[in-house]
Amino acid sequence: MNALDGGPSPLVESGAPDTAVHRALRDELAQARRRRGREPVRVLDVGGGSGAWAVPLAVEGYNVTVVDTSPDALAALSGRAREAGVSTRISAVQGDAQSLTDSVPAGGADVVLGHGLLEVVDDVAATVGQLAAATAPGGAVSALVAGRHGAALAQAHAGRLAQARAVLVDPAGRAGPNDPLQRRLSLAAVRGLLESAAGLSIELVQGDGVFEGWLPAAVLEADPDGSDGLAELESIVAATPELLVLAARLHVLARRPDPDLEPGGERGAATSSGERWAPPGELPHQPYG
Repeated sequence: MNALDGGPSPLVESGAPDTAVHRALRDELAQARRRRGREPVRVLDVGGGSGAWAVPLAVEGYNVTVVDTSPDALAALSGRAREAGVSTRISAVQGDAQSLTDSVPAGGADVVLGHGLLEVVDDVAATVGQLAAATAPGGAVSALVAGRHGAALAQAHAGRLAQARAVLVDPAGRAGPNDPLQRRLSLAAVRGLLESAAGLSIELVQGDGVFEGWLPAAVLEADPDGSDGLAELESIVAATPELLVLAARLHVLARRPDPDLEPGGERGAATSSGERWAPPGELPHQPYG
């Protein structure tokens, strides 16, 4: 039994924490299932590498296309998919996020993941525009990006004051010339990109890893609640405006407008009888694309 059948979610079972990002993604996928009726939900993971998100989603029963520039990462993805028994649900495509719709159909995905992507591409505005272009009307883009202000505080906390200053004053939020990231973004910058550059409507903003790096391992080991207590704290502050901007990563869920969707995200009558699409009990598994 998989999550589509009402079973537990491999996103949690796989050992990954049940974070606010995971919960938001599961909610969005459930909404996509309602929109799609008995058609399979199509997930596109851009820059998804070896499948940290794609493989658990495929185990849940979703069809996932992963686009990445690295042939080595895609080879690793194929191996992980075989081991998990989900090769038929994952399609690996070598391509560039900045010209995404040259590799996958425009408007062909119900949920598009850009996790750990916007901080490493050369042209971030072009990339965001392509994420939106690949999203079906009414679908959503999930962006998870390194946060500027959280990084600055982390550098200062570690005693690297020059790097902390650089992250704050550098136009791209980089800690120096050897920084492995192309940029770090503030919440305002992420919102601006998704709304202005891509024409998306932001529905959810939250922080991921607000306390990350601040609590020494010895503290977690000494506390009876340990990692469970930390996870609970993270869950509480994920959507707290005063604190989420300090998270290690910022998570934004933004929707591509669809004039055929009624308020609340439900599609209007899809059959001659006027009935809404009902959530399917089990989706057919067909490769996307």
